[in-house]
Amino acid sequence: MGKELSEMTLEELWDLFPIFLVQHDERWSAYYKEAEAAITDLLAGCPVKRISHIGSTAIQGIWAKNIVDVMVEISENADMEEVAHILERNGFIRMSGEKGRISLNKGYTKDGFADKVYHIHLRYTGDNDELYFRDYLNEHPQIAKEYEALKLELWKRYEHDRDGSCLRVPVKVTLIGWGARYRRRRFSSPGSYRSMGITPEARKS
Repeated sequence: MGKELSEMTLEELWDLFPIFLVQHDERWSAYYKEAEAAITDLLAGCPVKRISHIGSTAIQGIWAKNIVDVMVEISENADMEEVAHILERNGFIRMSGEKGRISLNKGYTKDGFADKVYHIHLRYTGDNDELYFRDYLNEHPQIAKEYEALKLELWKRYEHDRDGSCLRVPVKVTLIGWGARYRRRRFSSPGSYRSMGITPEARKS
C-alpha cells in the first residue's frame, strides 16, 4: 500500500500532483454544475449567498489546470468554520485558511488526481474579485489569450513547484481583477496588460 496523503512530504505531493495545463474542456461547465448542486444540498441549512464558477476553467477557450474552482459566498455573520466542517465531513479536504477565507479540495487521492478535481473557496459575501477577472476575460478574448500565454510560460518552469507558480499567477489575477473593475467604471473598449497598468516588469514579479 502506498502512503496516505498526510504521510507524504511536500516534495512527494508536488511529484504526485504536478501543475499541468490542458486545452479548454466543455465538460468543465457540467462538472461545475455537479459541484454546485452537491454543495447547495450539503449547505442547505447555511446562509449561502452565492455559488460561482471561477478560475481559468470558467474562461472560454483558454488552457487551464484540469481543476474546477468553485467560490462559495456566505453571509457576513455566518460561522465559516462551521460551514467548512460540514464540507469536510462530506469528503472535502481543507487545503488552507486565513482570516475570512478557507480553501478545500476534492479529487486528490494517494494515487494522484481523480477524474474530477475541485477547489472550493469559502468566502464572505462581497470578497469576490475573481468574478471581475472571469467576466472581464470572457468579454475580452484578446486579453484572455495574453493571460493564457502567461500561464503556458509559467507551466513548465514551475510544473513541480506549486509555491513558485502559485505566488505568481494570483498576482496577475488580482491586478486583472482590479483593472477589470476600474475599466467597467471608466471605459467600454478592451485594453491590454499595459493599459491596465501591468508592465513587463510587473509580469515578472
